[in-house]
Amino acid sequence: MKAIELRELTVEELTHKMEDNRIELFNLRFQVARNLLDNPLRIRQAKKDIARILTILTEKKA
Repeated sequence: MKAIELRELTVEELTHKMEDNRIELFNLRFQVARNLLDNPLRIRQAKKDIARILTILTEKKA
């Protein structure tokens, strides 16, 4: 998701989306361990999404 789209969401929606991304990252790591992951770049994207959400949450709290 792009930062512009994330800035339109509320704090509650952002925290929910961050939890979903963390669960997805957890599952992706298991798939890598079992050699089942088709697109390993998805891990990098999930990490960037989490960081983007945390940055926007910090902006909103300030």
